[in-house]
Amino acid sequence: MTEIDLSVPAIDGVPLVLLHGFPFDGSMWDDVVEDLTDAGVPTVAIDAPGFGRSEVPDGEPSLELAADAVVATLDELGVDRAVVAGLSMGGYIALALAERHRSRLAGLALLDTRATADTDEARANRLRVAEAALGEAGADAVAPMLTTILGETALEGEPDVVEQHRAWLAAAPPAGIAWAQRAMAARPDRLGVLTGVGVPVLVVRGSEDVIATQGDAEAMAAAVTSDGGDAALVLIPHAGHMAATEDPSAVAEALTEFWRRCAT
Repeated sequence: MTEIDLSVPAIDGVPLVLLHGFPFDGSMWDDVVEDLTDAGVPTVAIDAPGFGRSEVPDGEPSLELAADAVVATLDELGVDRAVVAGLSMGGYIALALAERHRSRLAGLALLDTRATADTDEARANRLRVAEAALGEAGADAVAPMLTTILGETALEGEPDVVEQHRAWLAAAPPAGIAWAQRAMAARPDRLGVLTGVGVPVLVVRGSEDVIATQGDAEAMAAAVTSDGGDAALVLIPHAGHMAATEDPSAVAEALTEFWRRCAT
């Protein structure tokens, strides 16, 4: 079983579980969590396998294992159901959780992510980065991500945001990088999981995201509504793939409204 950080307070009711993007850890949500806490939202930010306080698990890397570990955390906290929100890689884990543990969901929020599998080219690049991270490059293997994960607004006019993300990338653990890249490369198409998911779904996208496109966001929302399901799509202006760190207040506002609809 993957070791997951359980240093969180006791939870009353239905919490909002936050799953971070690659190659960061749960601390990327800190500014969002501050606003959520002020709004009275019980929140748990979980470190994915290989990041933060979570160890790299034994065996073949898989997002299914990561999803099962999230559920194990909920079990440890005595939580039956949660609103689960995942950004980028966290969205992939959230979709795997929806497929494997649908009864544990009270709502599903997918931020700057997609439900489709990688192309052959993207899969090959992930495996290349995994190998590089375990070699001489280490964390430098993910340094080039800086100019694609942030939107044009941040890159051109928010040097503090740029430097924070540069520092986070430099601190990424090589073993976690490799594990996560291999797990993401192996993920299947899960667009069909959203059809009949049975809980409200929120899709959030930074308007300047060049990784998860508007088409990706609309496809996820359409899959939910194709059988009469409940889906909403929120666009965060002037933010890129890391909308939660580029405009945490706007993301927190969207998540607060969604949590209240799902959990109260």
